[in-house]
Amino acid sequence: MTTYRRKATLAALSAAVVAGALLPTAPASAAAASAAAPRLDWTPCGPAGQGQECATLPVPLDYRDPRGEQLALAVTRIRSTRPDARRGTLLALPGGPGGSGVERLTQKGPRLARETGGMYDLVGFDPRGVGGSTRAHCRIDEADRRLVTLRAWPGPDGGIDVNVERSRRVADACRRNGGPVLDSLTTANQVRDMDLLRRALGERRISVWGSSYGAYAAAQYAQKHPHRTDRIVLDSSGDPDPRRVAQGWLRDMAKGVDDRFPDFAAWAAHPDRDGEGLRLAERPEQVRPLFLAPAARLDVTPVPSAHPGVPVDGNVLRQALQVSLVGDAAFPALARLIQAVQDPAAATDPARRPVLPPPLAAPLSDEDATITTGVVCNDVRWTGTVEEHRAAVAADRAAHPLTAGLPANITPCAYWKEPAEKPTRITAKGPSNILMIQNRRDPNTPHSSGLKMRAALGDRARLVTVEQGGHGVYLGNGNACGDATVSRFLRTGERPAEDTYCPSAD
Repeated sequence: MTTYRRKATLAALSAAVVAGALLPTAPASAAAASAAAPRLDWTPCGPAGQGQECATLPVPLDYRDPRGEQLALAVTRIRSTRPDARRGTLLALPGGPGGSGVERLTQKGPRLARETGGMYDLVGFDPRGVGGSTRAHCRIDEADRRLVTLRAWPGPDGGIDVNVERSRRVADACRRNGGPVLDSLTTANQVRDMDLLRRALGERRISVWGSSYGAYAAAQYAQKHPHRTDRIVLDSSGDPDPRRVAQGWLRDMAKGVDDRFPDFAAWAAHPDRDGEGLRLAERPEQVRPLFLAPAARLDVTPVPSAHPGVPVDGNVLRQALQVSLVGDAAFPALARLIQAVQDPAAATDPARRPVLPPPLAAPLSDEDATITTGVVCNDVRWTGTVEEHRAAVAADRAAHPLTAGLPANITPCAYWKEPAEKPTRITAKGPSNILMIQNRRDPNTPHSSGLKMRAALGDRARLVTVEQGGHGVYLGNGNACGDATVSRFLRTGERPAEDTYCPSAD
């Protein structure tokens, strides 16, 4: 999978993840604390000249039995270049669920090392179920592993019967085929794995930069192990409400897309687009209806795409929008897609057929669909009957046409077995060593949702609001003020005295 495709896919899924770990908190935690720290045998890996090393961390499948069956986690690091000024270890946690920490460090490591002055050993790992770590398999049907079907988009008339059947089918496949590895895919186990990794690295405390779902995992770690944390950065946080967790993140996406769409509209109506052949309208307020109208037509009459066997219907166009709002770099391709689905010549000229964003052009692998489904359903019970979902979808479609009821729809989590372990509530109890950073217009983790994480943490945290759009802030969207604030905190521990603001980079 290309870097763009993986990043876009995981960003899209992180806000609307679909579809059980059964490990009791106290006994598992006590057993984990008593287990011997494993040895990490490092070997060179990664791009030449980057100084990257890789190792494998064995972790218990079930922390109640720490010496029982083990899973393998892929780990990577870039050593501190200043041993005399070394601060410790900085762990980079990706989003998802399903993001690769190994890939994240490979991509971001050199710049992160520069920004932090070479003071840290930089470490990333693939959580259980991801990338080079032990994978799980639900054996989900290929048709159900397409992003536009893995996501629960309602039918053209708002109907959800197809979603109900698909949700049952995916949950049944996971129940039959997932086994103990699938059951172990939880945020609670990621937190345990993080602490075992800390011990294997020989660190008394660790610093963490977590993004999106990784920010939630980092906050959970800081709550469970407050005195094992040094400096914590939560980048693009969602609402940590333990009663809802990912179900709440999904519902919040409707507002996130509404918040972000005006950025695309302003871009698509700007006179600069004339020279690029991408100007969709004279004024920004005209762009929204120019998106909604073709989506409605495609609901009735899909058109062929440049990808064999993948027609463009209304939900494919809506999903392409959600994927593309993650970063401004995707705006040109989205504008071309909106133009192409309205081009009459596309029906007869294959060269003019719409080109979809890579995450929509082919199904996800079974392993990627399984990790994305497993963690969010294992973490918490998703509530709502079919009739309650039906009513919620109707209301959501009326209030938020851009997402057309998706955020309120039913998922495989509705048919999942009951989690035996409740999520930990994030509180203000603990050291004041957390810096949050949040884009004002984030399609996946809206600013309003980040404020709920901020409120939960109380005086433990400070929040930097960046006046930009997109998902992911630090070293991600080119905002010098935001990057400098986080880098300074990681280097010196200095945070703003109170919540603060960074203007747009434009």
